[in-house]
Amino acid sequence: MAHSIVWCTVSTTDPAGRPRSRILHPIWEWDGQELTGWIFTGPTPAKLAHLAHSPYVACNYWAPTHDTCLAECGAEWVDDLETKTKVWELFRSTPEPLGYNPAGIGVPGWDGPESPGIGLLRLRPWRLRVLEGKEFLQGFSAASWRE
Repeated sequence: MAHSIVWCTVSTTDPAGRPRSRILHPIWEWDGQELTGWIFTGPTPAKLAHLAHSPYVACNYWAPTHDTCLAECGAEWVDDLETKTKVWELFRSTPEPLGYNPAGIGVPGWDGPESPGIGLLRLRPWRLRVLEGKEFLQGFSAASWRE
């Protein structure tokens, strides 16, 4: 469901415990044992401070059909060029609308995985929740998983 909706609201909390959200574009990988999310994003002062204070994010997806899914995750910045290059190529080689060329979206400083203006977040979910809109309208509860 996340890969069909594509964009999600990602929330963090600041050192005072106040939430902040923004729209981001994760890709999720399943290796047969572990689900990992990847997000290229600018390492802004707010994101750096929030994740230094509390290294957790909530990724909430919603579609006009009222399909929703949520991933609550541990989040960490990944700085090694090998991983950044691998994930850069994952984004470039994945068909649209999920995949895209990060250098082609017009963000200054996003020239390649080695660019200092681009940060990579690794997400490791500890709670997942999925609810299709048609099930919601019939009164069904969301399917959920918790580590």
